[in-house]
Amino acid sequence: MTRTVEIASHAALGQAPRDIQHYMRAGTLQLSALPPLTLYVHLPWCLKKCPYCDFNSHGLDAGHTLPEQRYIDALMADLEASLGMVWGRPVYSIFIGGGTPSLFSPEAIARLISGLRARLPLEAGCEITLEANPGTFEAQRFAAFARAGVTRLSIGVQSFDDRFLQAVGRVHSAAQARAAVAEAAQAFETFNLDLMYALPGQTLADLQRDVDTALSFAPPHLSVYHLSIEPNTYFAKHPPRQLPEDDTAYEMLDAITAATAQAGLERYEVSAYARPRHQCLHNSNYWQFGDYLGIGAGAHSKISFAQRITRQVRLRDPQRYMDAALAGRPLASDEDVRRKDLPFEYMLNALRLRGGFSLPDFTASTGLSINGIGPALEQAQSLGLLERHGNQVRPTERGFDFLSDLQALFLPKE
Repeated sequence: MTRTVEIASHAALGQAPRDIQHYMRAGTLQLSALPPLTLYVHLPWCLKKCPYCDFNSHGLDAGHTLPEQRYIDALMADLEASLGMVWGRPVYSIFIGGGTPSLFSPEAIARLISGLRARLPLEAGCEITLEANPGTFEAQRFAAFARAGVTRLSIGVQSFDDRFLQAVGRVHSAAQARAAVAEAAQAFETFNLDLMYALPGQTLADLQRDVDTALSFAPPHLSVYHLSIEPNTYFAKHPPRQLPEDDTAYEMLDAITAATAQAGLERYEVSAYARPRHQCLHNSNYWQFGDYLGIGAGAHSKISFAQRITRQVRLRDPQRYMDAALAGRPLASDEDVRRKDLPFEYMLNALRLRGGFSLPDFTASTGLSINGIGPALEQAQSLGLLERHGNQVRPTERGFDFLSDLQALFLPKE
């Protein structure tokens, strides 16, 4: 009976990362070199869950405080259990996402970054991004995050208009958004603003005012997202009214691209605009099919080895994750990527980039021959979705507009 209970308890906690020899065993791939490695840290709590959000985020219950120290202890235990998979590999960037990581105190973020530095070889100038929301803003808080070691702030503004902030359930006001961005501009050389468009009742003129306000702060980086209705969200069950038509949404995106170009920001990715030398290194690594170790509740990892590429997912529930991580068993799943899925997984990322990818990079990143993607490349070119110049392949303007259709051409044939 005792042994049965012990096994059931371990199952409830999750899996431990396997011994390194498991990942180093013979496989079906032949990678000539390992890609760059980054770290993602998930802090899952928010003041309130947004009705459109399908991320692993959890609203704080009234009267409850963040378990900052216990969660950071769990993150360090999770990282230590996974170090064998990435031993000796330098980390080029760290992204602290959520949730709303800026709910954590600057002191807690300082402890977190110190713990990461003590356990990982960080590259000189390692980019350390923290996601923040104006609803958690208070005077000098962002400056305190900079002193804690954060080098880049990403602010979830979404809109500078109270009407649309209320329509999508944001907890901050337009005035708070402006104050937060103004302080970020003082505290950080590099920061990002998130804007959403095609919001309920939003017109092209409304969107233009939002963009003009955002650009008035001279952000080095701007990310834009079309409001989409995702499964298992509040909006999926209760769709908002007066969503703009598709044609209007396309006009909004064109207006964003034109305004940002005039302001000196280049559209280097389908949803990202940046000034020179201010592209997000962390997200660029995702789009270039780099490796990333993810720690925290629900975090995902993609780790390459000489003959395989492995994906892991951590347990989603924060309380269960903390219990499991502290016991050395944080994983919900740990599986090799199937060889036939690699072309689609690669294209899902690389085709988001304005510059596309090179054919030698595809082979180096996946261990596969370009012959396997030849028919899909030819079909994409014939449809006007891709253009090819020597070994360089990149999406056309039409390919950017119909990105999902372009990526789907590389789905595995079952």
